[in-house]
Amino acid sequence: MSVTIKDIAKLAGVSHTTVSRALNDSPLINPETKERIQRIASSLNYTPNFSARSLVLDRSYNLGLFFSTLHSGTTAGFLYEAVKGVNDVIKDRYNLIVRGIDDYKDFHNINRKSFDGLIVMSQSASDQPFIEYATEKEIPLIVLNRQVDGVQVMNLVPDDKSGAYRVVEYLIRQGHRRIAILEGKPGFKSTQARREGYDEALRDYGVQIPGGYSVPGEYDLESGYAGMNRLLEHPVRPTAVFCSNDDMALGAVKAITQRRLKVPEDISVVGFDDLLFSGFMTPALTTVRRPIEAMSREGAIRLLAFIEKKQVEKDTVYFHTELVIRESVTTIQEANDQ
Repeated sequence: MSVTIKDIAKLAGVSHTTVSRALNDSPLINPETKERIQRIASSLNYTPNFSARSLVLDRSYNLGLFFSTLHSGTTAGFLYEAVKGVNDVIKDRYNLIVRGIDDYKDFHNINRKSFDGLIVMSQSASDQPFIEYATEKEIPLIVLNRQVDGVQVMNLVPDDKSGAYRVVEYLIRQGHRRIAILEGKPGFKSTQARREGYDEALRDYGVQIPGGYSVPGEYDLESGYAGMNRLLEHPVRPTAVFCSNDDMALGAVKAITQRRLKVPEDISVVGFDDLLFSGFMTPALTTVRRPIEAMSREGAIRLLAFIEKKQVEKDTVYFHTELVIRESVTTIQEANDQ
């Protein structure tokens, strides 16, 4: 017969609510009591029963991690880092349900009975109705990745614009003046922010680029490959290309090498995100580290605190991006001859 929370409560001389909170690492339980309860649970080989705990505490023990879309523009690396960040925090305390918002025709199944809290990895304003719905239903909510307008929520946002600025500035300081851009998925806030950083760096350094140096993409390998092939047909070939994410950069490198050209000797390539494979490419990719895992982890920590305290804070926290210099950029000595 399996061990229950009531069994542990009886041995510990506390209520089953206290046991449940202690096993969920609640800050409301003093450390000594928490440690004693957890020790008893471990000695009895206690395994959490989500259904029973739900009945006791009127919770579902489900957390939702919702992406604007899982079908287009959400890369495998981005998904992995987001899920890992949240999962590292919740461990076996909650069930994690990962969904795409665009899969829902309506949101009537999203409520306090089905989810104790939600983390929205917001990629575009298309998920605004979902965020507004969740706040109206008073479901504890954290929004990551996009600055949300018109709704007061806890926002955790990476500074994509400054990251793009720094990587383009780095190219300029290496002597490059013909710098093209492979843009991300249309409508995504990250696409807009990275384009703004690119444009601002060029303006600040007085760099004027030829027409046709901006090519739209979809944040995937295929669009990076196709976009790079378009740039290689340009009558004035760029010396460097800023790819709006690392997947597109990988596609771009493939297109370049298929033309029997070399990176970085013939064309320098930079990316954005610093995904797991980026340091293992040949050459290793210069890119911008975007703290998706750290941001997701912090989002999960704050969400659990909101659920426990039954009080949601409303604020915006910015996460810094970091330039990671590797081997995919060469220095051009005679920049004025370009």
